[in-house]
Amino acid sequence: MSKICYYVIMSFSLLCLKYVLMSEKKTKNFILRIDSDTMDAIEAWAADEFRSTNGQLQWIITEALRKAKRLPKKKMGNADELKDFRSTK
Repeated sequence: MSKICYYVIMSFSLLCLKYVLMSEKKTKNFILRIDSDTMDAIEAWAADEFRSTNGQLQWIITEALRKAKRLPKKKMGNADELKDFRSTK
């Protein structure tokens, strides 16, 4: 492979990585104290759903907020806007 091809591929890869990192949601860290029986149940549930324990906790909280209609409105991204545009035609 020529040096030019190598540099083009590496530049493209870095741009893709930058795009992915910039498009990720920002998260906040916090400490949660939870009793061991509840934690065991959450860990078992996470394993059943093939999620990490952290991912399961995020899902539980998001679902509770959604059901209580407490989630902020989502901003539509380009893919969602395109889907909506296509469905109106």
